[in-house]
Amino acid sequence: MDFQRLKSLIEGLLFLSGEEGLTMKQLTEITEQPAALISDALDEMKRDCESEHRGIQIMQIAGSYKLATLAEHAPYFERLAYSPSRSSLSQAALETLAIVAYRQPITRVEIEEIRGVKAERAIQTLTNKGLIIEVGRAEAIGRPILYGTTKSFLDYFGLAHIKDLPEPSQFETDADALEEETQLLFNKLDDQQLTFDDVNE
Repeated sequence: MDFQRLKSLIEGLLFLSGEEGLTMKQLTEITEQPAALISDALDEMKRDCESEHRGIQIMQIAGSYKLATLAEHAPYFERLAYSPSRSSLSQAALETLAIVAYRQPITRVEIEEIRGVKAERAIQTLTNKGLIIEVGRAEAIGRPILYGTTKSFLDYFGLAHIKDLPEPSQFETDADALEEETQLLFNKLDDQQLTFDDVNE
């Protein structure tokens, strides 16, 4: 295999392996190349990252090689990770957020009954962005989790209290109008929407 192609292949493999990374043994088995050649490729890739001032580096941790970001970029990654940017939310996530905001505390099953589709992924997205949290357990079979909005939700939309949300018209009863209602809600909130930097000042 051509050396440049091997480097490209290794980079792709490390990218796909994520946080777990790949051991030398795994790399040799997958690429069917000798360990010495892979080691040379990894060394050159490390030098390439440094000389080209790239935003990633190759690290060896606990016997595994993995791609990692640069420590000096950490503050910017935190902004990305914790900024509840509306533009990065899907329609499903926006609808779910609106339902939680108006119907909290609410269970996943209740959200799905209103939306008419599964809400697991949307709930996970909103939880990861710090817009909703688990606020308790319902007094029902299985004690399902109850969800509610967070202070970050209020801060982000410039609300002093959840009661300051615009009045809804059909969230409780009409699932067919949910998409339109969601857009109306967030359009109203746009006038008072804050940025992540505003929230943290």
